[in-house]
Amino acid sequence: MLIDDLITKGTNEPYRLLTSRAEYRLLLRHDNADLRLTEIGHRVGLISDERYDRFLEKKRLIEEEMARLSSIRIKPTVATQTLIREVGGSELKDGILASDLLKRPEMEYRHIEQLTASTVELTDDIKEQVEIQLKYEGYIEKSLQQVDRLKKMENKKIPDLIDYDAINGLASEARQKLKEVRPLSIAQASRISGVNPADISILLVYIEQGKVARVAQDL
Repeated sequence: MLIDDLITKGTNEPYRLLTSRAEYRLLLRHDNADLRLTEIGHRVGLISDERYDRFLEKKRLIEEEMARLSSIRIKPTVATQTLIREVGGSELKDGILASDLLKRPEMEYRHIEQLTASTVELTDDIKEQVEIQLKYEGYIEKSLQQVDRLKKMENKKIPDLIDYDAINGLASEARQKLKEVRPLSIAQASRISGVNPADISILLVYIEQGKVARVAQDL
């Protein structure tokens, strides 16, 4: 992120590495660092087999608890309605999956735990991870889809001979920044400050229509 910022965005002040500058920061959380990096660490020899086995066990318990809550339907019993009222939520009109009830902003894993007692003893970090992954499931899935799209765009190279002045519809700021940075790919261009999604769409259409190739032939 730091190198990409300095190359594509530039900086007029001492550089500060801020989490707000990270792409897809919903995925790059401190709570899931082990889930993201332990596999890689073990593969390159930085993580011992013992620690890796503990990681696999934690991952298994998280997945199993998420699956359990996604299969249990909570009915609008007196106990359920009382708990929901106590936390400031709206009472149930019908049964609801425990995973969906947890997605309510006022609900926490400890509340769901009272309604769906597990026979497996879970640690606090596992409970936290289950709550985060279920509560923000939709947002996380959307971020993962954005990552997939970015990876595809990374492979879309911008020809060296492209003439940004010849592309109709580009915003003046975007044209100026693209000419200054000369990004190598569409993904890199999309990360340039001042280049918005509309500019990227215009740039993609221009490249895919083969106009750059025709300009090169004319030269």
